[in-house]
Amino acid sequence: MTEPKRPGAGARMALKVIDAYQAARAGRVSPCRFTPSCSSYAHEAIELHGLLHGGMMAARRIMRCNPFGGQGVDLVPLRIGAER
Repeated sequence: MTEPKRPGAGARMALKVIDAYQAARAGRVSPCRFTPSCSSYAHEAIELHGLLHGGMMAARRIMRCNPFGGQGVDLVPLRIGAER
């Protein structure tokens, strides 16, 4: 099994911004159509795949979260060689 890499400076900053957003929204009903929420998805994607690739995955997910988009369970794909 491959050891997870420590996120770079940009990824750590993005994760802090997401944490702050989640703290500000704590206790409110999530408007997200997917499970996990879009911010949780973005946090996990950036942790697993880094700022660039994980950020692109999160942006695609956010664009799908609209009245005409999908809904349901949408998990972050694993890195090759990783276990959940």
